[in-house]
Amino acid sequence: MSKTLIAFYSRADENYFGGAMRYVEIGNTEIVVNNMKELIDADVFKIEMSKPYSPVYMTCIDEAKKDLKSNARPQLTGFPESIDEYDTIILAYPNYWGTYPMAVATFLDHFNFDGKTILPLCTNEGSGMGGSERDLKKTLKGANIKSGLSINGSGAAQSKGAVEKWLSANGVI
Repeated sequence: MSKTLIAFYSRADENYFGGAMRYVEIGNTEIVVNNMKELIDADVFKIEMSKPYSPVYMTCIDEAKKDLKSNARPQLTGFPESIDEYDTIILAYPNYWGTYPMAVATFLDHFNFDGKTILPLCTNEGSGMGGSERDLKKTLKGANIKSGLSINGSGAAQSKGAVEKWLSANGVI
């Protein structure tokens, strides 16, 4: 039987929502993942940085841009022991400067994804998947990268239907 892992990076604190800043206790990507957990049987791993970005949105995006430009690999608080038992990995993240956050890059560098099916899911406020699918294909050459799902962060709480349709189209449901 196929086994699925949902690995995700999400950021709470001050976030951008359709032109305004708002403080949230749960990040948009985590809201989508929580909806997903109601739909499928999967293990879940939250990718967390040892030194998180600033809770202030504008400072956070500057820090994330600096990390992207320097191709940084932020230290994480931990990793799953192994991903060997998983056939499918749903990789969920916000769009940071047109791609996945560098904390996700740290996670990806830690494991061998050869032969794995990767389903990317990206929350954003209008920038879609950006170049993250292309970047995943470059990074995970031996993996089968499927078409991703872009979720508008402001609508994360109402994303369950779109997520269910995407998971069904990819044979996870």
